Amino acid sequence: MKIVSIVGTRPNFMKIAPLIGEFKKHKIQNVLIHTGQHYDFRMSRLFFDELGLPKPDEHLVCQTGVNPEQQKNFLKITITEALKRHNPDLVVVVGDVTSTVAGAEAAHELGIKVAHVEAGLRSFDMSMPEEGNRIKTDRISDFLFTTEKSGNENLLKEGIDKNKIFFVGNVMIDTLLSHKQKALKLEILKSMDIKKKQYCVLTLHRPSNVDTKEGLENITDILEQVSKKIKIIFPVHPRTRKNIVSFGLGDKIKNMQNLILAEPLGYLEFLCLMSNSRLVLTDSGGVQEETTVLGIPCITLRGNTERPVTVTHGTNLLVSTDKEKVIEKSLEAIDGKIKPGKKTPELWDGKAAERIVEIILKKLK
Repeated sequence: MKIVSIVGTRPNFMKIAPLIGEFKKHKIQNVLIHTGQHYDFRMSRLFFDELGLPKPDEHLVCQTGVNPEQQKNFLKITITEALKRHNPDLVVVVGDVTSTVAGAEAAHELGIKVAHVEAGLRSFDMSMPEEGNRIKTDRISDFLFTTEKSGNENLLKEGIDKNKIFFVGNVMIDTLLSHKQKALKLEILKSMDIKKKQYCVLTLHRPSNVDTKEGLENITDILEQVSKKIKIIFPVHPRTRKNIVSFGLGDKIKNMQNLILAEPLGYLEFLCLMSNSRLVLTDSGGVQEETTVLGIPCITLRGNTERPVTVTHGTNLLVSTDKEKVIEKSLEAIDGKIKPGKKTPELWDGKAAERIVEIILKKLK
C-alpha cells in the first residue's frame, strides 16, 4: 500500500507526525509532500526536526501574495503532477488550510481516494477561509476522521454517508502527549526571565485581529490593561509585526513594560511556554485544543469556534473580541476565578493515529 500525505503549515506538521509514525509501524509506504505554504525555518524545518518528521519526498513551491483561491489553484496544479508521479492508493490531508483543500481536490480529480483527518469541524462562519476549506474537503473525501462528536453530527446534517465517518480522536493531542515531557525540560522560562504561572501567552493570526488597524488597535487596548496585572509573552508573526508598525502602534506596544514580544517559537518551546502559563489568549483553533488537555485557562478572541468540545469539556472561554469582556475574563482567570475543565474530551488519549491507520488498513484491503 502506498499513501501520500500532504502538509503545508505548522499545524499540519503536528497532525501528520503521529500518522507517519504509525505508517512506519505497519510498513506502509508513505510519500510526504510539503506544499511550501509555510516556508521559512521557524515555520517549517525546525518543526520537522522537533517532531521527528522525515525529509519531504516532494517540496513544492507555493505561490504567495495572492488570494486563497488563486493559491489553491496554483497548488492543485503542482500537487496533481506530484500525485501522477507517485500514483498512491490513498491521499491523506489534515486540517483546514489551503494545502488541505488543494490536495483533496487534486486527488479526487485523479480518482484517488482521500482521507481527511480532522473532518467535520464547523464554525458556521463563512467569512473564515478555513470554513470553506473544511466543507469542500469533506464533500469529496472517502474517509472522514473526526476529533469530536460535533464533527459527526455536522457531517450527517450535510448529507455525508455515515459509513464514511469515523470518530477517532485528535492527532494533535497524540503529538502533545508524546512530546510534553521533553518540552517541559526546556529552559525557555529561564531564558525569558519569567516564572511558572506568573505570565500569560498570546497568539494571534486571524486577519480580523491583525490585518486591520481597528482590529489590531482593539487587541493592543486589551493588552495594555491585562499587562498591568501580569506579564504577557507574545510570539509575533512577521506579518503582525509589520502591521504594528504600519498602523502606528509601535510606540504604544513599546510602552507596555509587561509585554514581551518574541520571535515565532518552535513546537517544543511553545508547548513548554503554554504548559507553564497562567492563561492563554488566542484566536487559534489548535491552541484551544491544547490548552484543554493541559488544563490551562484559554480565552478565545473570536466570536465562534469550530471546536465546541473545548468549551463544553475543556478550559476554553469563547469571549469574542469585545474589549471589556476580554479584559474582565482575563483578570478573572489571572485571579484564579475561572473553573478548570470538566474532563478530557472523549478519545483524546494519544491513540488517534493508531485508530486511523487501523481503519485505513481494514477498509483499503
